[in-house]
Amino acid sequence: MKPAATDKVLLRRLLGHVRPHWRVFALGVVGIILTALTEPVFPAIMKILLDHGFGDTGDQRLMWLAPVMIIGLFLLRGTFTFAMNYAMNYVSQEVLLDLRRDMFNRLVEMPNRFFAMNSSGTVIARLVSDVQNVTQTLSSVMIILVRDSFVIVGLLAWLLYLNWQLTTVALILIPLVAVAVGSFSKRMRRLSAEQIRYTGELTGVVEEAIHSNPVVKVYGGQGYERSRFAAASGKLRDFARRMTVASALIVPITQIMAAVAVSVVISIALYQSQHDRTTVGDFVSFITAMLMILAPLKHLADVNSQLQRALAAADAVFRFIDEPIESDQGTRTVERVRGDIRFSGVSFGYEKAERLALSGIDLHIRAGETVALVGSSGGGKTTMANLLPRFYPVTAGVISIDGIPVETMRLQSLRRQIAWVSQTVMLFNDTIANNVAYGDNRGAPEAEVRAALEAAYLTDFIASLPNGINTVIGDNGIRLSGGQRQRLSIARALLKNAPILILDEATSALDNESERYVQAALERLMKGQTTLIIAHRLSTVEKADRIVVLAGGSIVEQGTHAQLMVGAGLYSRLYAGGELVT
Repeated sequence: MKPAATDKVLLRRLLGHVRPHWRVFALGVVGIILTALTEPVFPAIMKILLDHGFGDTGDQRLMWLAPVMIIGLFLLRGTFTFAMNYAMNYVSQEVLLDLRRDMFNRLVEMPNRFFAMNSSGTVIARLVSDVQNVTQTLSSVMIILVRDSFVIVGLLAWLLYLNWQLTTVALILIPLVAVAVGSFSKRMRRLSAEQIRYTGELTGVVEEAIHSNPVVKVYGGQGYERSRFAAASGKLRDFARRMTVASALIVPITQIMAAVAVSVVISIALYQSQHDRTTVGDFVSFITAMLMILAPLKHLADVNSQLQRALAAADAVFRFIDEPIESDQGTRTVERVRGDIRFSGVSFGYEKAERLALSGIDLHIRAGETVALVGSSGGGKTTMANLLPRFYPVTAGVISIDGIPVETMRLQSLRRQIAWVSQTVMLFNDTIANNVAYGDNRGAPEAEVRAALEAAYLTDFIASLPNGINTVIGDNGIRLSGGQRQRLSIARALLKNAPILILDEATSALDNESERYVQAALERLMKGQTTLIIAHRLSTVEKADRIVVLAGGSIVEQGTHAQLMVGAGLYSRLYAGGELVT
């Protein structure tokens, strides 16, 4: 695993996203500094009031001037605080948008291997919560670090002006606090990283419970899901407790140090007062300023835990952004292929798998030919289909289209030649029209969209909808029946009209009547196109020009239905065993 980036590297990368918005950021920093510089004004006003406002010899002008000064001070603070908060939150939201855009741009180009190794809950947590934690926390951390540092500097300057001897005692407090904070930093960083990881696991449990709700109910999995959620929540709770101990210890340690310093200062100030070396105004102003320092010191002590959480989240976000995308070393662009496909000595093994999923595949599919892949589960049918659009790189051998090795073609050019209809229907929470005219077909004429829907036998259903093809179908088409969802995905393939068509159990979710309609539409679609069918329905397999039977990642026989039914080969056994259904 790649080691965690250093704090300096992470902050430099984050500031790189701030740089385009430096003007607003600078305004925010100025607002922070001006807010901080108003802090010493209040103890200064207290000194003036105590030394010149009380007693028979008090300055009468202070009766109206003091309220004006106090109100004016807080009006200024309010203006500077508004500018500070607005500017820093503006920059924070812009950086959040930039990071999320970078992450999502990376997401849509990541290889299938990434999605096989990372749960959807973890990915969602990175995009939604982790990145938001980075920007929001760092925004508040930045305000605290700059504002409270300047507050401390301003108050210390006032303290030095009032009494440098007493200030020396107060100055001892700052390095002691720094040492105490530093001792907890590494532990906070490690615990924050673990908390982020377990947050992703918890999100994954919730996402699966929502997605698989019907299965949970039918199979009585509520108790099991509760235990999974409780276990993930418990891990998060344990880490939160450990982080609380680490962060909470800093505050009392800081407060004890401050109490000792204040006690010493009071003792020395009383001694100086008895020897006429300080006034009441000086003493009250000094104590006021010193007590005012305690709050920013406490904030700076607390900010370490926030900073470590933000940096741990930033490390996770930048790891995500740095994930390698799909390798695309192809240089050839092809407008439209004929569809002649050849697998030459192709082998493939999934990462960390004990055996190859495909071994020594030699298969020639002529342009316009329909080939059905059949065999028992795990035989390699779907793997063969996945290798054609280069969802995975082959381990050995060559796959070519029209004599051109697919690895030499640009991914975008290669995939434009292929339409895909899967058993696992993939639709979007958008309108029917936008689900059909998707991707490269975005903006297709409405007449062509309607023609594709008609060819998929959805015209009557769409006519019954109040908004027709502009009806939003919900998450993954949840508002449609299984057959309607499948036919909608077929309509998408019909509109694309690619020279190569992959049908992965494309009719498995259809009732018999719908299947007859769609099968007729597919037969028209497959004319003149090279079609690779993964199917277990006998009605689909029988009509193929050729049937290829796979077992254990190898081709064991091929031929027409009639040819393969002669003898006692695997195909005939699958037929006899009912694995090819009617």
